[in-house]
Amino acid sequence: MKRRIFIRNLAALSCLSIPHLKALAASNNVSLNVKVFPGAQNLPLWVGLEKMFFANAGLNLNVAYTVNSDELRADLENGKVDIAHAAVDNSVAIQQMTGKPSVILMGGDSSMNQLVVQPEIKTAADMRGKVLIVDAPNTAYALQAMKALSLAGVKPGEYSLKVIGGTAFRYKAMQNNKEYSASTLNPPFSIQALDSNMNSLGWLVDLVGPYQASGMFAMRPFIDANGKTIEKYIAAWIRSLRWGLDKNNKQEVISLLQKRLNLDLDTVEKSYAILTNPKIGLAVDAQFSVPGFQNLLEIRQEFEKTPPLNANQFIDLSYYKNALATL
Repeated sequence: MKRRIFIRNLAALSCLSIPHLKALAASNNVSLNVKVFPGAQNLPLWVGLEKMFFANAGLNLNVAYTVNSDELRADLENGKVDIAHAAVDNSVAIQQMTGKPSVILMGGDSSMNQLVVQPEIKTAADMRGKVLIVDAPNTAYALQAMKALSLAGVKPGEYSLKVIGGTAFRYKAMQNNKEYSASTLNPPFSIQALDSNMNSLGWLVDLVGPYQASGMFAMRPFIDANGKTIEKYIAAWIRSLRWGLDKNNKQEVISLLQKRLNLDLDTVEKSYAILTNPKIGLAVDAQFSVPGFQNLLEIRQEFEKTPPLNANQFIDLSYYKNALATL
């Protein structure tokens, strides 16, 4: 009886066209709502979509781009978003500000940020009396920039903060208003800024030390209910990242970046060079930097006046380890 059912089902499938088969496969996929910031750091996401690493893992991604950290955090907390990829300090902030259990699951990069300034700013000392523009004043790259200025002898209060939003908005703001003197920018926006005669005071990882910047995080109830799905997603992400960093795929990756970023070839090639730079680019296999995260927490403690923070309450790398073991 079982053999007859199998043959009958096989015969039915053989009558379906390729589009019908694809539709049938898609209907069995798990849908995930993923939110990210615009930027070249999304290379693994774009590769995974283009090369069907996610689809082949049975995952259907609904990808949205956020305008700022506040929007991303709110959507994650309210269940509109399942998975976020952004500066992981946002996950720490969710726990600290709301008490809700946001958990970091995977690394990504060390920010690829430069402290970009207007042409008349030559040193950090020139920032006294100037304006530092930020996404959110109490998380991630704003604190990273404040630490860089502090180490150079320019303390909070000697410059002002202006909230603008995500990196793309900050770059445009600096273009349009010369009173916005500095911001952290990553590719491709940092490249565009420097090509338009703005200056860089340096890479943030050189200015403040190792830093766990972008990574993957989600809310604990979602994680607990979807553990196997998360492991499939992480495995697909790592496969996508490996493909994207493989020098044999360089020209195809550059074409993909040009398609997704919709920018000139020179800017795309410079972005690719940063993404694949072992020191400042995408972390191999999206590894999580424990020293970088400890530095993040210490910076947060210094500028947000928090008590000492225990790293273990913010991270759970067990799903990452399980996913990595399948590759």
